Amino acid sequence: QVHLVESGGGLVQPGGSLRLSCAASESAVRMGWYRQVPEKQRELIAFIRSTDSTVYADSVKGRFTISRDNAKNAVYLQMNSLKPEDTGVYYCFADTDVFTSYGRSWGQGTQVTVSS
Repeated sequence: QVHLVESGGGLVQPGGSLRLSCAASESAVRMGWYRQVPEKQRELIAFIRSTDSTVYADSVKGRFTISRDNAKNAVYLQMNSLKPEDTGVYYCFADTDVFTSYGRSWGQGTQVTVSS
């Protein structure tokens, strides 16, 4: 299991920005972020492969940017033009299996609240 430590959540006004960071204890083939809202299923927000190819949820395309620093085994989520519906607990994940999410590791979660 990969140990993940997240940081960067907080309270921000609508239209504002936040940057989430996630540091891993070792390299992973995929790293990304899910969002959890009470009484809803955890939602995939974005992930990035070791090749630097990325995938985004439609709800965040054009507003969020995911990036990684392979030297630091870290992944970042730059969130701009934040909306109240972006509120939730953001969980970082890391996959070491090339083809599946078998053995996926999770961070502890960081709260993002978008409110005026």
